[in-house]
Amino acid sequence: MSALLEIHDLHVAYGKVEAVRGVTLSMQAGEMITVIGPNGAGKTTLLAAAMGLLPSRGTMRFDGMDLKRLDVEDRVHRGFCLVPEQRELFGEMTVADNLLLGAYTRRRDPEGQRRTLHSVYERFPRLAERRDQRAHTLSGGERQMLALGRAIMSQPRLLLLDEPSLGLAPLIVREIFRIVASLRELGVSILLVEQNARAALETADYGYVLETGEIVRSGPAADLINDPRVIATYLGGQE
Repeated sequence: MSALLEIHDLHVAYGKVEAVRGVTLSMQAGEMITVIGPNGAGKTTLLAAAMGLLPSRGTMRFDGMDLKRLDVEDRVHRGFCLVPEQRELFGEMTVADNLLLGAYTRRRDPEGQRRTLHSVYERFPRLAERRDQRAHTLSGGERQMLALGRAIMSQPRLLLLDEPSLGLAPLIVREIFRIVASLRELGVSILLVEQNARAALETADYGYVLETGEIVRSGPAADLINDPRVIATYLGGQE
């Protein structure tokens, strides 16, 4: 069975500085994989290259198609969706309007948009309660829920999540990861990059460890969470 996403020997540079060097990874449809590593390891750069936001060298294929042929908009239309580290919500717009913007590729299907919006409100009751509230007035956890809800509105096939736990309290982090895991019920494949290695590995099927732009370890998430080096480097002080 061919992989949904295949990345082979990927290189991404900022000027003369290579932030990602020779990264190779793959994932099957319906799978959740995670890339863990320290700040500055190249995790965000990897996602940006996959989304087409940065130039890169190497091979990237999605469902058998060469991604180099597709610009960002084409990737979105084919089911890519990136939830960036800073959420990038429209703060002066309401929760409802932010969600509807997530469905802009489905603007010719208003009935389908309404059904998806209803399902988002069922999945995120707090967003339903705050649908007329401006996004900038939400708490950090609520803003992350809104970013995830907006992504769901596009009905993605592949969801790229960049540090969804960033800046959140431990209790909220657990809730966010519970929600992320539940998105697989929708048939969404997930590529998650995270500094919170324990939460990521407890949620994912397979993991990659990225350090200074290179994959230094990979394997089933259940194996990595018990790997002595991963424990010593990434899990020692985490709850």
